[in-house]
Amino acid sequence: MNNKFDALKDDDSGDHDQNEENSAQKDGEKEKTERDRSQSGGKRKVEQFWRFYSHMVRPGDLTGHSDFHLFKEGIKPMWEDDANKNGGKWIIRLRKGLASRCWENLILAMLGEQFMVGEEICGAVVSVRFQEDIISIWNKTASDQATTARIRDTLRRVLNLPPNTIMEYKTHTDSIKAWEEFHGLVNSSGR
Repeated sequence: MNNKFDALKDDDSGDHDQNEENSAQKDGEKEKTERDRSQSGGKRKVEQFWRFYSHMVRPGDLTGHSDFHLFKEGIKPMWEDDANKNGGKWIIRLRKGLASRCWENLILAMLGEQFMVGEEICGAVVSVRFQEDIISIWNKTASDQATTARIRDTLRRVLNLPPNTIMEYKTHTDSIKAWEEFHGLVNSSGR
């Protein structure tokens, strides 16, 4: 597991050197120990994250216009970031009152690596707005349709979305173009 979310940095990671114990074990026991340690690593990451998260204001408790971002270490929540520039995001618009539960389920699924797409997930955003809230999950490769479909299906499952929920996938390239057109930087023909 190679999950690199900023909120999980902690000096008490439990990965201390155990040379004395390991040198006494046979090869098969060493493999089992490493496998067990790896499996408990995901649980430890969630526990470490929960220590921070439990003290944060929940999205549903915010008023006005607010955004929460949770991205892997070294990835900025910007379209132009190297990890994001060829990617996109799944967007789900939520009625008021659902953002906190959905955000919590989404970030726990990311930390628990439930999406099963390797390093493809970059991060997630929850946007609190006046009439609705928006959740999005960002990935690295918009052109990989199998991966984006797997992310969509996992997102639908972990958020327990009804079958008729509208989910929109938008590439970051399209987002940049729309932003530029909106701000008059280019006309609709791209010039």
